[in-house]
Amino acid sequence: MTITWRRLGEPDFPLLRRWLERPHVARWWNHETSAEAVLRDFGPAARGEEPSEDFLALLDGLPLGLVQRCRLAHYPEYLDDLSPIVDVPAGAMSIDYLIADQARTGRGLGPRMIASMVERTWSDYPDAACVLVPVVAANRASWRALEKAGLRRVGEGSIEPDNPIDDPLHYVYRVDRPQPKPAL
Repeated sequence: MTITWRRLGEPDFPLLRRWLERPHVARWWNHETSAEAVLRDFGPAARGEEPSEDFLALLDGLPLGLVQRCRLAHYPEYLDDLSPIVDVPAGAMSIDYLIADQARTGRGLGPRMIASMVERTWSDYPDAACVLVPVVAANRASWRALEKAGLRRVGEGSIEPDNPIDDPLHYVYRVDRPQPKPAL
């Protein structure tokens, strides 16, 4: 089973809306799901009008989930959230992710999807020093997926949660760009 990637486009928005409406996704993403809201929030990235990137994760060619990726320097509000908690090096990237079908959660696909996007980040962004991911502490499945994908917890602190029912405590995970092996 191979994970591949395709940029999210406006023709994918009806699928994304259905995913965002699913209870296991809605619990953590807490995103408005009207067609207008999805177009408003995902349209600029799909059209290349903002620097974030949204990718469909495909498992053997079929949609598995979504990964959003951005360079933290392009989003000062994220820097303001993370800087009091952890060091944010120049070139730091971040991701957010979801598995669309609840029946596919808990099967190791999340860590594989995360690890695949981290690897792609190293090749797409040669100057990316690390990937930093804040995750609400209550979302154990999410932070366990990060750990299984090779990220390590480097801090914890208060960040406004996506869902107001959650406590602001977030864990911050990090993976650094692998260093080239010295020539023998």
